[in-house]
Amino acid sequence: MGRTLAAWVTALAAGLAGAGLAAGLGLPAGALIGSTLAVALAAALRLPVAVPERLRDLGFAVIGISLGSGVTREVWAQVALWGMSLAILVVALVVTMLAGVACLTRLFGLDARTATLASAPGTMSNVLAIAAEGRADATAVMVLQLMRLLILVLAVPPLASIADPAGSAANAPAMVMGPLPLAGLVALAMAAGMAGARLGVPAACLLAGMVTSALAHAMGIVQGAAPGWAVFLAFALTGAVIGARIRHVALAQLGRFVLAGAVSVALAIAVSVGFAWLAAWLTALPFGQVWIAYAPGGVEAMAAIGLALGYDPAFVALHHFARIAALVVILPVMLHLIAR
Repeated sequence: MGRTLAAWVTALAAGLAGAGLAAGLGLPAGALIGSTLAVALAAALRLPVAVPERLRDLGFAVIGISLGSGVTREVWAQVALWGMSLAILVVALVVTMLAGVACLTRLFGLDARTATLASAPGTMSNVLAIAAEGRADATAVMVLQLMRLLILVLAVPPLASIADPAGSAANAPAMVMGPLPLAGLVALAMAAGMAGARLGVPAACLLAGMVTSALAHAMGIVQGAAPGWAVFLAFALTGAVIGARIRHVALAQLGRFVLAGAVSVALAIAVSVGFAWLAAWLTALPFGQVWIAYAPGGVEAMAAIGLALGYDPAFVALHHFARIAALVVILPVMLHLIAR
């Protein structure tokens, strides 16, 4: 128990310190990036780091509530326009995975199943579970997935800010919800999220927070976004969760796959940029917003980045959850075709 408590304290202290420093420096999505880097560094130094499960879920729920606050009655008028973007997203997802498999098999000698699982953008827990069943090299999948997530968390915010420097300014929230509505939404989101997690729903607390907040805002029961301090703490917790995952990776394993991870992530970013440009051109939506929605990272991290950069939270969240739903279908089909 003492070691577990020390791991919690180390991760939370490092995460908050890193989040505060990066946010103070004015970095894009600074709280998320700073927390991730600080806790990843502590993990690389072999300090015990871990985030309590319920605290992690609380952070995800607050991010979901913030995302859901962008859903208003006016949002439904844009659903038809978003449908075109969602269709392009599915095509981009298939191309991303095919390109990743080709890269990892032909350039780095991985077997096709391992390459497929390592290239799946955004369902880390699912692909690790499949790999652990003996269907692929579980170590390679874990290291490559972690590298993809860390690189994207560090690279996407500054790249999005450079590509679309003024695109997020118009989406800054004008109102902030009070403490009682926030507490009520958090309680509902946590209860629904824990129930969903037991049923195997991916990112259950984030999804529950988004749905409960969206319904409350669309019905006029609650108004305004989550307070800035709550969102800051949620970003710091999310970054700590991402950074702490590196504790499972030995430095020798990291060195073995560092080039493969960097090349495959660069390829995935290039594919997402190309399809995001196409979708932005066809829909007249801001390029930065579309790219954040298409970025091939974990739903919690990418949704948090979109929120931190001020892009339309409903648009970003919908696309990332649609990507998870599409992967649930695409991944088994690809593995089945490889097996044949």
